Amino acid sequence: MVISIANQKGGVGKTTTAVNLSASIAISERKTLLIDIDPQCNATSGLGISYGGLHANLYHALIGEKNIRDVIKKTVVPFLDIVPSHPDLIGAEIELLDVDEREFVLKRILDEVKDEYSYIFIDCPPSLGLLTLNSLAASDSVIIPLQCEYFALEGLALLQRTISIIRKRLNPRLDTLGILLTMFDRRNNLSFRVWEEVNKCFVDGVFKTVIPRNVKLSESPSYGKPVILYDISSKGAESYLELASEILEKRG
Repeated sequence: MVISIANQKGGVGKTTTAVNLSASIAISERKTLLIDIDPQCNATSGLGISYGGLHANLYHALIGEKNIRDVIKKTVVPFLDIVPSHPDLIGAEIELLDVDEREFVLKRILDEVKDEYSYIFIDCPPSLGLLTLNSLAASDSVIIPLQCEYFALEGLALLQRTISIIRKRLNPRLDTLGILLTMFDRRNNLSFRVWEEVNKCFVDGVFKTVIPRNVKLSESPSYGKPVILYDISSKGAESYLELASEILEKRG
């Protein structure tokens, strides 16, 4: 199963979710692959990999210079592999413009290894450009992280329209696995109001698990570890383990 984690708005916990959810799925001994298709490379560094020391990365696979198997790397988490990113991915959008069926380049690449993994997660850039279109065209489902702030709701409507267009034109099997509320602060009434509004507007479309604001979640990337390895007793670790259980239950 291929799952994109997407939101065109930055700062919503997208990469935090990509790293920690994929790690939480992997520790259930399901072989998992994380694709970092964001040129900011935060998912790559968040799993302890420096893009500067790599001879090959996702950019080389997208432009056809390397096979996908040549750029897959092991991580600090057993059962979790990663296809690392590189800032050169910014240029990949331009280089792919003249490629036939350019929206399906990532899908063709992933088709080579898809059967080798139980779950493939894609950390999308905070935009609706060609890299995100490739991610959604290659996916079975999408998870939408949503920060518990008022303006986040406006961006959600735009993203849902984009997903609807992609369903019609590129990928009819794409479904929304769920909206994930992130950065929930129990001391803030706005968090509860956003929670209520989202659950009212998207009945059965919101994950029961809510990701709290948590210091350990913020600290763990600087140590190159998912939060379950940095502090498994933290609220952040507990919430992503709950989210992984919720997804595994949904998908049987």
